[in-house]
Amino acid sequence: MLMPKNQARPRWWVRQFLNPFYHKKGKSAVFRGKSRLDVLPFNPFSVGSNAVIEDYAVVNNGMGPVHIGSDTFIGLFDVVIGPATIGNKVIIAQHVVISGLNHGYENVHVPIKDQPCTTAEIVIEDNCWIGANAVITAGVRIGKHAVVAAGSVVTKDVPAYSVVGGNPAKVLKQFNLSTGQWEKAPKLWQAESV
Repeated sequence: MLMPKNQARPRWWVRQFLNPFYHKKGKSAVFRGKSRLDVLPFNPFSVGSNAVIEDYAVVNNGMGPVHIGSDTFIGLFDVVIGPATIGNKVIIAQHVVISGLNHGYENVHVPIKDQPCTTAEIVIEDNCWIGANAVITAGVRIGKHAVVAAGSVVTKDVPAYSVVGGNPAKVLKQFNLSTGQWEKAPKLWQAESV
């Protein structure tokens, strides 16, 4: 009853009459007119104060909770599928996919769309910048003040205060607290990490 058959979008009456009582919207948070909030009352959804969800972005909590922090920006055409927690003061550029779910495919006798999904929470800590066209896969944690270069595919955790890039993403730079400088990552570290 909450959503039409074979659709992930909630019915109009759910969006208008149920969701405002179940979900939390911080002061001065902005949902642009053409953003799509496919959020349902059976999983948590919250947006902090002064957050912005731009036009054509899609946020879906059908498979798990979605929490978006204060002063965070979700860019044009972004997709956020829970379970996902995005911290405060995060910048997410255009066309980014953050998906906490994976479709099952193991049984070759059953269409992939009919196989069970698995989920693993994505966590993006405070003050991160996710570049345009990046993909963040299920179960990844991106540490505080990390940068994900445009077009990267992040399949493993990203250390705090680092810059990652590529497919799969590798650590390119990391902030050295003792020198106060951004430094290139050692080649050994690039090969073994992220």
